[in-house]
Amino acid sequence: MPTSSILKKLSMATLGAAFMFIGTASNAQAAGLILDGFGGSAGFGDLALGRNDDGSSNQLNLPFQINFFGETFDNFYINNNGNLTFRSPLGTFTPNSFPIANQPIIAPYWADVDTRCGLCGEVYVASPNPDTVVVTWNNVGYYAANNDKTNTFQTVLRNRSDTGAGNFDIEYRYGQLQWTTGDASGGTDGLGGTPAQAGFDAGDNTNFLTLPGSRTSEVLNLQNLSNLLTPVPGLWSFAIRSGELPGSTPENPLLPVVTEDGFLFNFNIGDLNRPIFIDPVVAIGYDYIVDSGPNFASVLLPTGIGDDLYDLWTFDSLLNDFVDSGIILAGGDTYNFGAGGVNRFRILGIEPNAELDPNDPTAFVTGLTFTSTGQIQLRQVPITQNTDIQTPRPVPEPSTILSLCLVAGFGANFRRMRSKKVNKFRIEI
Repeated sequence: MPTSSILKKLSMATLGAAFMFIGTASNAQAAGLILDGFGGSAGFGDLALGRNDDGSSNQLNLPFQINFFGETFDNFYINNNGNLTFRSPLGTFTPNSFPIANQPIIAPYWADVDTRCGLCGEVYVASPNPDTVVVTWNNVGYYAANNDKTNTFQTVLRNRSDTGAGNFDIEYRYGQLQWTTGDASGGTDGLGGTPAQAGFDAGDNTNFLTLPGSRTSEVLNLQNLSNLLTPVPGLWSFAIRSGELPGSTPENPLLPVVTEDGFLFNFNIGDLNRPIFIDPVVAIGYDYIVDSGPNFASVLLPTGIGDDLYDLWTFDSLLNDFVDSGIILAGGDTYNFGAGGVNRFRILGIEPNAELDPNDPTAFVTGLTFTSTGQIQLRQVPITQNTDIQTPRPVPEPSTILSLCLVAGFGANFRRMRSKKVNKFRIEI
């Protein structure tokens, strides 16, 4: 097993070559999504731990300090079962549902990994430069020593102290996911039982994030999803700023997870007085709809967009449609929906000539609170506008929304359209 002293330093040129493919990758199986070129027998750096079941590495030094939910760490453990921990090793093979107490954890794919099979790969660690740590589970099998299905995934920690002391990014890369469950977790042939969990947890029973599909068969779909503004299937990135989750501040909003149905948020509400800031792709307006869980209690819209005034539309269940409430919301002011809250609302009035860039992660950051604690699932559906103008000017847009053309003004002649791609946000706070 390696100690902290054998984390190798590779050249910046090697690292740059490994990262070059990110912008052109089209699916999680494409060569280049999984970073390599770090030396060692498999190209992933040093062997983190020998062939084992439920084992862990020695304590390893991080080349930089991280602030993880108010605690500073400069060392970590690599656990064979698809996760990193900071206070102690973790041998638990069936993933406990987040949150878990007293164990800060970063888990790209927590499940019963077994590398004892002859044709299985192993677990590696590299520090290609002083600001990066890469841990790779390469073609790993599942308990008990099964290799008929294998998984390849990585977690990358990136130093972002340039944005503040202890700030860092967590990156998950899924190259191949074929199994979800070990035999001792109720699985059969690598499936069923209690499947893998992905995300991260502060170990304080409050702050945690769980990726879509965790502890269900849908966890295999992580290799086909992404939360990047320009999605790269299988690539996920999370910014930890001032020790807090994305969504904690307007400067670090929660960004979309792209699927094929719309913008879907799924998260846990822990503090009713703490807004969750989200930033879906923006057109000229959008709907917020609670599919399950508590209602919206309030909304806080941004400033600096056009005239900073927005039209609130509420939902009429008899008409089964949104109607103009006649209420004008001002950016920067919190609007409370009243007793019991509402399970859906629409925001309009974003001037087309504002030409918001939907690729800007702080283009239209919205704060939401809710009527009670607990799990919630909500959707955000972008609204687009058609025009008969012969020479419309298009708004810059990613491939995840339908075309939006600008016109000089905006009236009542609009229609609501679903995105071709959907952004699923599975967040637990």
